[in-house]
Amino acid sequence: MFDAVLVPGGGLRPDGSVPPWVRRRLDRAIEVRANAYVMPLSRGTVHKPPPLDDAGFPVGEADACADYLRRRGVPDGRILVESFSVDTIGNAYFSRVVHADPLGLRRLHVVTSRFHIERTEAVFGWVYGMPPDGFRLSFEAVGDDGLDPAALAARAEKERAALAALAPTMERVRTLRALHRWLFFEHEAYRGRRPATAVGAALASY
Repeated sequence: MFDAVLVPGGGLRPDGSVPPWVRRRLDRAIEVRANAYVMPLSRGTVHKPPPLDDAGFPVGEADACADYLRRRGVPDGRILVESFSVDTIGNAYFSRVVHADPLGLRRLHVVTSRFHIERTEAVFGWVYGMPPDGFRLSFEAVGDDGLDPAALAARAEKERAALAALAPTMERVRTLRALHRWLFFEHEAYRGRRPATAVGAALASY
């Protein structure tokens, strides 16, 4: 049994709809949740502008995922939206400080795509392993539905490079206080500067 099933961000279509690989994550979260919360994560991505709704407002990724969950029968009272993060590190950090810590959620199951699972395990294990700990994390990979081979190969390579680049920071940053400082003073996505964005085939996976 889980306290919550977490679904990391995976992008939106230009019309604001949830792409196939994210629907696959959400469908699996519904299947395994029993009475647990489902926690869709992410405001969006730094790699491309957000889609806009009919009134011209940005469509938040976690909001779109929450709508999908409601349509599939998950009650409002069992959906926890995390709409602050713009990357996997933020998914882990904000899910912990906004929901898991305040609500005492300790048994957490993370569902993401196969192309994303290795970095997800490393990042969530790092963030949730910081004291005070006591979390029990499990992970599950689902299929990479809807991504063509070129996009999938490019994204897989980008995932490997990102994890390798993060390794020294993971060794150095070992507390939530230090992580907060690193996020908001060193990580460009959270210190008010737009970072470099993905280009080429990998962009289709965001």
